[in-house]
Amino acid sequence: MRYRTLILFVALLVAGVAGRAQSLESFKQRLAQPTAGSALFDPARVVVTEHGDAARAVSEAAQSAQQLSYKGHRVCIFFDNGPDARSGAIAAKELFEETFPGIKVYMVYESPWFSVSVGNCLTTEEAIILRGKVSATFPKAFLKNEVISVTDLLE
Repeated sequence: MRYRTLILFVALLVAGVAGRAQSLESFKQRLAQPTAGSALFDPARVVVTEHGDAARAVSEAAQSAQQLSYKGHRVCIFFDNGPDARSGAIAAKELFEETFPGIKVYMVYESPWFSVSVGNCLTTEEAIILRGKVSATFPKAFLKNEVISVTDLLE
């Protein structure tokens, strides 16, 4: 007798939970749908109005962030203007990237010079330490004053 009562109780409990879950789901669906004919329950509408100054202010802020720069230092590991300067600069850049991964490398051509500089050092001390690290591989490395943009520092 107790066994039948227990089974009946479990069956009623399962039926009640299932019925409640269905009614909760139907309640959610009813909430998602607006009530027909009621002005209070019309579908929501979003209207975005952009003021004339907003677009200009955002573009100026983006440009000023790109123009922020600091006087800093880089270590120049290659500087040449000979007939093989391009291939020498590429070789120096590749060797540095293999030897010192994680340090930024910049290859620049300013007629007629090819140069390869490394690092983004804000202080002279940082640049001297970096030069000490790379001097075994690049014995002619020297410090170079650079204007470093904020975007270079963030990367």
